[in-house]
Amino acid sequence: MGNVERRAVNTLLDDINKAIIEELQRDGRKSYAAIGEAVGLSEAAVRQRVIRLTEAGIMQIVAVTDPLQLGFARQAMIGLRVEGDLEHVASKLESMDEIDYVVVTAGRFDLLVEVVCTDDDHLLNVINRQIRAVPGVRDTEAFVYLKLRKQSYSWGTH
Repeated sequence: MGNVERRAVNTLLDDINKAIIEELQRDGRKSYAAIGEAVGLSEAAVRQRVIRLTEAGIMQIVAVTDPLQLGFARQAMIGLRVEGDLEHVASKLESMDEIDYVVVTAGRFDLLVEVVCTDDDHLLNVINRQIRAVPGVRDTEAFVYLKLRKQSYSWGTH
């Protein structure tokens, strides 16, 4: 990110916008009027600020689901070692439905991906027939989730 881009983001992230983000992190369905009351702005001013924050890519308003409640009983983090172009391999992995995020890392693994599957057979299929089939994937190591203890989306405004 260049200096101009950083300044633009810093301009958008004033204390009021941070307070708006915090309100939405607590309840993404909260009305603009209720947010305005909490932060001292009109409904229209809050709406404009939310539009600017989403258009700038600073935040998204999405529904967060519980994979277990939707029938996806198996989650895993998979570490990948890659030969060749990491960005190319990451692009291939991004297109897979079962993968919900892809991270380029430094250290033991080149990439980390999180997968959400219906069961162990589905996980095996994703690892063996999809991920390992991507050219450049040298090896994988799966870390199966036994229990998710914490997942938070309330960071970034303090």
